[in-house]
Formats: sequence, structure tokens, C-alpha cells
Amino acid sequence: MAVPLNQAIRVGAYVLKQHLIGRKRYPLVLMLEPLFRCNLACAGCGKIDYPAEILNQRLSVADCLEAVDECGAPVVVIAGGEPLLHREIEQVVEGAIARKKFVIVCTNALLLEKKMHLFKPGPYFTWSVHLDGARAEHDASVCQEGVYDRAVAAIAKAKQAGFRTIINATLFNNAEPEKVASFFDDVMAMGIDGISVSPGYAYERAPDQQHFLNRRATKELFRGIFARQGKGSWKGKWAFNQSSMFLDFLAGNQTFHCTPWGNPTRTYFGWQRPCYLLGEGYAKTFKELMETTDWDRYGTGNYEKCADCMVHSGYEATAVTETIRKPWKAAAQAMRGIRTEGAMAAEIPLDNQRPAEYVFSRHVETALARIRAKGKASRVAEAGD
Repeated sequence: MAVPLNQAIRVGAYVLKQHLIGRKRYPLVLMLEPLFRCNLACAGCGKIDYPAEILNQRLSVADCLEAVDECGAPVVVIAGGEPLLHREIEQVVEGAIARKKFVIVCTNALLLEKKMHLFKPGPYFTWSVHLDGARAEHDASVCQEGVYDRAVAAIAKAKQAGFRTIINATLFNNAEPEKVASFFDDVMAMGIDGISVSPGYAYERAPDQQHFLNRRATKELFRGIFARQGKGSWKGKWAFNQSSMFLDFLAGNQTFHCTPWGNPTRTYFGWQRPCYLLGEGYAKTFKELMETTDWDRYGTGNYEKCADCMVHSGYEATAVTETIRKPWKAAAQAMRGIRTEGAMAAEIPLDNQRPAEYVFSRHVETALARIRAKGKASRVAEAGD
């Protein structure tokens, strides 16, 4: 079991409680981005392309912990940008753990060996190292040679130091099932504690828009990968840091609808609407995000931008909720395993989806105006002194 038992029990109890009290929408994982700056410039991301004034901004420790408290989700994923560039990131982690949150820090691992001593191994803390494939595939994905070797070395050091360590892999339309399966064998042999995997994020700001998967291609890719489990160098089962129902969904065996509120995102701009991938407005508070977002306007079948999405930030919470609501269905799927042949589950029709709106740059312009006005006021005040 890749997800720690204490985490699975806590999250399960939390979801069951929400179900029993009749709460329709609730967060499962807080996606916390304390900064956008990164020490890589991956073609599939684009966050490094924000103006310098934006890249220089950070959420304070107080801002981050306020988001943890506001949201109340049992799991906190800290991403970015590269979170280890944040000078107080260890205080953010310590504060969240003190609140009994399960904290996962996503990192490209370039700074992991240097910063590892600032953190303590424990049942509430996990490193999630970004690896998009074997050496050639990963270095191409991050647009820099040598990153794979440094990440693998950092994983070894983290395991030696007693940290729970997983990898997260994002797969694009150039992924080959045979190579991905071999890669999963390799990382299991490294002694990692689990694999998180997702089809490529359709970031609107990403420089490379040609390699995102559509839904049919996603299902075929994952069926090809899962069909090869146990047939390579690693003879056991791959350990995934995700629910079996979500993996079954990736293989085309479940018809799920997106629940973007399950993984709310807090960034420098505020609480992001509607999800981790689409920035179509920001709320000042979590309460405002939940109560004023028109959630029915988003998701596959509702919005053109969401048509091909099968990403964990929209569907993992759906899968977990389905597991708690219909345990017999989840039990049957667990006994059957992930089916890799035969008819796929019905797809969501796209006939009534509304057309895409391209509004993601407005908040950048607003933030730049605010930052520059603040800087001008500071200079005027200094001149007056």
C-alpha cells in the first residue's frame, strides 16, 4: 500500500464525515504554491515566464498557514515553482505538520541535498520528486541535461536519511507504454515509496502546447502501461500514491466528473478559480472561492478548456469520494484490478460545452500594477526621509 495507512484512515474518515453531514463540496487536498520562481524552465509549464516582479513575490509563512487553516483539507501539497527556493519553506512545513496535516513537498530535487537538513522525517511528511521518465525522457521534459541523475542521487540520500519519498511523473503524448513501464520498474528498484502519475497538465501559459494528451489517447496510453506491470525487471506490483479508482479512471474504466473544489489552489494571486490548471479569476478567501465560484460552468462537458482533462487535481478527489460513497464498487474494482482490454466506460458528451475564454492574463496585469504602485510609494517615502 503506497498511501500510508494512517493517512488513508484519516482521509477516509474525513470524507465519510463530509458525506454524513451532507456537505456537497469540500476540499481534500490543498494545493499550495508559495512562489512561482523555479530553477528550471520546463516547456510544459510556463510559470517561469511570469514577469520578474511576479517571480520575486512570495507568500509569507503566515499567508501559507492561514491558507492551511482556512481550507481545512487533511493533505497539503506544496508546489510552485520550486518550493525549496522559498527561504522559509521549512517553517511552512513545520507549521502545517503541527496542525496534523499530511504534507507533500513537490521538488525537482536540484536543491534537495542542500536543503534536506532543514526537514525531519516523520509520518506526516513526504518528498515528491519530479521525474517524467528515464534519463533521456526526463531531461528532455525539463529542458536541461543532467537533471535526472541529480534527482536520482537526491532520492537515494532522502531514503538513506529516513524520509518517505515518492516520485511524480507527468506523461505527454510522446510517452511510450514500454518505456514508461520500464521507468516504473526502475524507480521501484530505487526503493521509492510510491508513484504519482498524471497525464500532462494543459497549462495555458505553457510554451509547448503540442504535447498534451486528449482523453482517448490518455486511456490508451495508461492501458498500455498497466498491461505491462510485472512483465519487466520489477516482478511485483508498482506502488502508486493514488487511489486505485483514479488509476482505473485513467485506463478508461470509470466515468467520473471533475470536482475541482477537491484540490483548491492558493497562490500569490489568491485562491485560484476554478482549479490548479485554469486561472480564470481569484478569490480573496477560501470561503469566497467555494461560495461564489460557478462550479457548474467548468469540467469536461461544460467547458471547452476542460474537454481533454483527466488530471489528478480534478479527478483524484472524485475517485476518493466514490470509494467512500460506494465501497462495494471500489472493492470490486480492487479485486478485478485495472482492466486493460475491452470496451471503455461511456465518455462525457461535449455537445453542450461553452467555448473557451482566454482571460488568464488579467490577474497578472492587476498584480503588476499593485506591485509597481507599492514600489513607487516606497521610493517616495524614502525620498521624503
